Amino acid sequence: MLYHLYELGQAALSPARVAAQSTRFIMRNPFNPLSYTDIGRNAAAAAELLERTTRRYKKPSFGIAYTTVNGIPAAVTEETVWHRPFCNLIRFRKHFQDAATHSEPRLLIFAPLSGHFATLLRGTVEAMLPHADVYITDWQDARFVPLSDGNFDLDDYIDYATAMIELFEGDVHAMAVCQPSIPVLSAVALMEAAGNPALPRTLIMKGGPIDTRISQTAVNKLAEEKGTNWFRRTVITSVPWPNAGHGRLVYPGFLQLTGFMVMNLDRHVNAHNDLFVHLVRGDGDSVEKHKEFYDEYLAVMDLAAEYYLQTIDRVFVKHQLPKGEMVHRGRPIDLTAIQHTALMTIEGEKDDITGLGQCEAALNLCTSLPSSKKQHYTQEGVGHYGIFNGSRYRAQILPRVLGFMHDHDVRGSGLHWLTHRLAGEKAVVAASPPAIKEAPVSPGPAGDDTLGLSVLPAKPALKMRKSRSAARLPKPPHRKRRRP
Repeated sequence: MLYHLYELGQAALSPARVAAQSTRFIMRNPFNPLSYTDIGRNAAAAAELLERTTRRYKKPSFGIAYTTVNGIPAAVTEETVWHRPFCNLIRFRKHFQDAATHSEPRLLIFAPLSGHFATLLRGTVEAMLPHADVYITDWQDARFVPLSDGNFDLDDYIDYATAMIELFEGDVHAMAVCQPSIPVLSAVALMEAAGNPALPRTLIMKGGPIDTRISQTAVNKLAEEKGTNWFRRTVITSVPWPNAGHGRLVYPGFLQLTGFMVMNLDRHVNAHNDLFVHLVRGDGDSVEKHKEFYDEYLAVMDLAAEYYLQTIDRVFVKHQLPKGEMVHRGRPIDLTAIQHTALMTIEGEKDDITGLGQCEAALNLCTSLPSSKKQHYTQEGVGHYGIFNGSRYRAQILPRVLGFMHDHDVRGSGLHWLTHRLAGEKAVVAASPPAIKEAPVSPGPAGDDTLGLSVLPAKPALKMRKSRSAARLPKPPHRKRRRP
């Protein structure tokens, strides 16, 4: 009933949104004398604010058209290399003018399945593209997944993660941003225990709620105080017709968005008040920055109820993984089985969603992993979103992530990227896109939802180099003196 009331409200507001759009258009028309008056500018600003605050925001696009690799421009296109009902795996394929191929580490990014779309990590993808062959999980809105496609729970998430990692046959670095840290770490532990040779070289976890008993935040306390049954009774509802997934039980995205905004309500109210002022003044730059952020932030998706409730119960209420009590389809998940995949954890000093120490706990739980394969970094002055986006992410976190990947990758192409980053070189050049003639892309076999591994870059036959620390500048190569 809750979802039906929301849909009814959206339908009832449709005429008001149309009227607001018409008013905005009329009051900003240069042929209308009122557009040059305070009355006209205030009316147009109010109309746009009404339309934006009542709109249902659609899934944004990544919109990444090009990048540069070692100074060489490359066009970027998206292609789906793996498909399941609740998730697509997208590759950001780079096309160089000379149709050349570049040996790059593969990076599989697990985007959060917590209400926002994968495009929330656009900044992460842009920053990594010059340095890696990037793939990202594109989770689907449960509102559009028919009931005939079955359910999706935390066990299915672990299966999805395992299948995607196996696609690369051991030549991949995995990155889990926030919530995926639990299922991806679990998948790696199960693969290690089974002797699966397709293990990722590294697993980089950012702000993951591995042990939510540490430095509890408001989110953690709410889950423990209310319990799983309260969430089942209060926030779970069915998708209404005529959506493709009508009848499916979900945790609606609009409820998750409400929770996010309530946590920082004053900040959001002030931001929209500032938007009104900027619209009246005609401050286009400030308006565009506001729209760019909120067009992404306000676009939300529904989560399958069984997945949401299992996550609440196992992760936030019972803390099963750090206690060693978590199982996957009857098999215990033993983090001490992890011995080969290198682990890196990253946290934000001011994170109010995942408390300090919650993600780092993974390193202490994986007792069989040698210390040379463990690394932790806490970024000062950033909150939850600052660990995967923003200027400090690009200047401080990115070099450390690249260094960690390099230390545990077979390519060993040197630390030229680090010297460039420390010299202030930006990952994505902020200039007009270069004219690039794209190389033709061979389509995959018809009817196949997974591209063959032949489509992916081949693994280079290189020996592993010795580990280097990302915290130090590279030393000049040592040359042997010739005997006279």
